[in-house]
Amino acid sequence: MAKTIHSMVRVLDEAQSIEFYSKAFGLEVVDRLDFESFTLIYLSNGESGFELELTVNKGRTEPYALGDGYGHLAVSVSDVEAEHARLTAAGLAPRKLVDFQNAGVKVAKFFFIADPDGYQIEVLQRGGRFQ
Repeated sequence: MAKTIHSMVRVLDEAQSIEFYSKAFGLEVVDRLDFESFTLIYLSNGESGFELELTVNKGRTEPYALGDGYGHLAVSVSDVEAEHARLTAAGLAPRKLVDFQNAGVKVAKFFFIADPDGYQIEVLQRGGRFQ
């Protein structure tokens, strides 16, 4: 059986991206692999063994075109309302909280936030299928 271990996003500004993911989600650098034309930076925290891989292509000056194929990353938190308030106070501009329902049954409570490169991250209330 396969085990999901990381997801990768290409970022333009390494320091800005590391600061965002640390401030927003408590992710810290756990490994860094430097190559001639690019650097791989792995971020994680104690909540899970899953890692976010930031790829920094050296010499790149133009923002990445995310296209229409990218969806989003998702994280779960124990108190989505408190997390929304914290991120708002930190100046990270989360979008509005949403109560998501299907046929009158609550599926999830969540909001989205964008990282410095425009990648969307869904922040979900922990519970049900969103552990």
